[in-house]
Amino acid sequence: MRKLFSPLVKSLVNKEPKTVFLTGDLGFNALEEVRELMGERFINVGVAEQSMVSIAAGIAKEGFQVFCYSIAPFVTFRCLEQIRNDVCFHNLPVYLIGNGGGYGYGVMGSSHHAIEDVAVLSGLPNMHCYIPSFSEDVATCFNDMTSMKRPAYLRLGLAKPNVFPSNLNEFFYNLTSCKNPKITVAASGPVISNVYEAIKNSGLTQHVEVFNISKIPYSKLTQDFINSILSTKKLVIAEEHISIGGLGQQIAHDILKAGIQLDYFETLFAKGYPDGLYGSQQFHLKQSGLDIDNISTLLKQQLV
Repeated sequence: MRKLFSPLVKSLVNKEPKTVFLTGDLGFNALEEVRELMGERFINVGVAEQSMVSIAAGIAKEGFQVFCYSIAPFVTFRCLEQIRNDVCFHNLPVYLIGNGGGYGYGVMGSSHHAIEDVAVLSGLPNMHCYIPSFSEDVATCFNDMTSMKRPAYLRLGLAKPNVFPSNLNEFFYNLTSCKNPKITVAASGPVISNVYEAIKNSGLTQHVEVFNISKIPYSKLTQDFINSILSTKKLVIAEEHISIGGLGQQIAHDILKAGIQLDYFETLFAKGYPDGLYGSQQFHLKQSGLDIDNISTLLKQQLV
């Protein structure tokens, strides 16, 4: 997704010159053209993420919008105090860009993984988190983030095309629609592609309604989603994030608040490192039950 992100920055800079880009010594083979276009407005601050965020806040206070780009855990966890105190409390247009969200950096281990990032950031004042699921979502998230001119976090992952029948320019919408659905699925991030493959491989396309959520916190449950869970009474949520503070927890809260009763509720989420081993992104997704085979098995069980 970072290669889709770069031309969006270039387009924005041409329209809004009061834009500054800071990087924590990252962006090789993705940001070279941005650097050339922006000149002195493109600043490599080095491996100093806490300083990067505070510098960004100061620049933003002078009327600029500022991007802070790094690997997802470095631009979130390492500089959390600066994000909270310098950016969020002052509601400044500083955009945190985290590359390799979830288990994206695979064998590099937990220090390079970001499976708690949305939980950490979404509770901060004035902050919105964007989690593109498909290639097509990147521009939607980017345009909303930069139009709002407020603190934001963009979590970049694998750039897979949307192969579902529906593709809307929204943040909470149904990807599939069935005449008589049996199960409702809500998901965020590229792991939603595993949901699609599981449904297709199991021949469940006429029985499962899938919803894509790419902004947290979202404003409210959509009426289409409410209608779906009222019809199916079964809900499965999939996210490459821990269960605390993620998509599943917000949806569960809103369903309970609305007084909606379900017969079945399951969340598939990042389970960390159950055996203390590190591997590829697919290895960790399988350990967490977010792989195609497990999702397929779970959905088929609910149709029995």
